[in-house]
Amino acid sequence: MNTIIKKPIISEKSMIQAALGQYTFLVDREATKVEIRKAIEQKFEVNVISVKTINLKQKIKMQRSRKGKFIIPAAKKAIVGLKKGQKITLFENVSPTDDVEVRTAEGEKIAEVKEKKSFLRGTKVKIEKISEQKEKIDKVNLRKRSATAEAQKESK
Repeated sequence: MNTIIKKPIISEKSMIQAALGQYTFLVDREATKVEIRKAIEQKFEVNVISVKTINLKQKIKMQRSRKGKFIIPAAKKAIVGLKKGQKITLFENVSPTDDVEVRTAEGEKIAEVKEKKSFLRGTKVKIEKISEQKEKIDKVNLRKRSATAEAQKESK
């Protein structure tokens, strides 16, 4: 059996439409609106109100940096409208996950690592240094250096 839904189309325009309840998918070229409706309802367990289909023609493109042409194959897009209040989680923006703390051996907090998982590009990690903790660590390191310098002077 041929798969009807090939993949979701994730672009800036489709994400704006997703916020309004319209979800875009790349579907099989031979699929009808009724088949698309049934496949979406079964796969995502939602109620489909409308299905709009668009047939995209095959295009031949030239690439200026290299000789030759390449072909963008023909495809079919389906824009699916859902009942109010229903969502397909595949299109939702993922919020930041749990914050992770970076601590010294003594247990003092140095920095916070914030992870944000993106649907398209994997995990993004951001490290934020805590200025107060950094200042404390700098003071401790300065005291250690001065103490070692004094000890070296006394030993001479």
